[in-house]
Amino acid sequence: MKEENVILVNEADEPIGLMPKMEAHEKAVLHRAFSVFIMNDKGETMLQQRAKDKYHSPLLWTNTCCSHQREGETNIQAGKRRLQEEMGFTAELEELFSFIYKAPFDNGLTEHELDHVMMGKFQGEPQINPSEVEDWKWMALEDIKEDIASNPDGYTAWFKIIFERFYDHLIHKSEEQ
Repeated sequence: MKEENVILVNEADEPIGLMPKMEAHEKAVLHRAFSVFIMNDKGETMLQQRAKDKYHSPLLWTNTCCSHQREGETNIQAGKRRLQEEMGFTAELEELFSFIYKAPFDNGLTEHELDHVMMGKFQGEPQINPSEVEDWKWMALEDIKEDIASNPDGYTAWFKIIFERFYDHLIHKSEEQ
């Protein structure tokens, strides 16, 4: 299987080239990415536990899905594609915000991403891809926040960063209404 390229970007999210995914993570080069949060009608967020054979962060809990856009693909198209590939369903997605973060892993790789955070709604059970996902669960936002505080090693490095911003975004949005 051919390794996928990631889209290298500058801080304004303007594409400046392509690079194989592993090389970008080895060199900690800024590239475009996305994170999808799926919520149900109870206001719970669907979390996934990464598969045990993932090359980094195996068996850690994280947001519903995340990955990298392909060349020529919009953020929404990429989010829907990966949601189907990992979780076995699709949903309408809304882009909420984007930001840059850097998260090193214990295996020497580093995520340095301009991350586009999206949200969608779904009711029901996913049909998880076992090569990507070990398990899944619904959790209330407050429960996630508390569990990250008491069990930070159970979550991916990027999720801890992204969840804080996602949580703050939803709180500010509800205060405005």
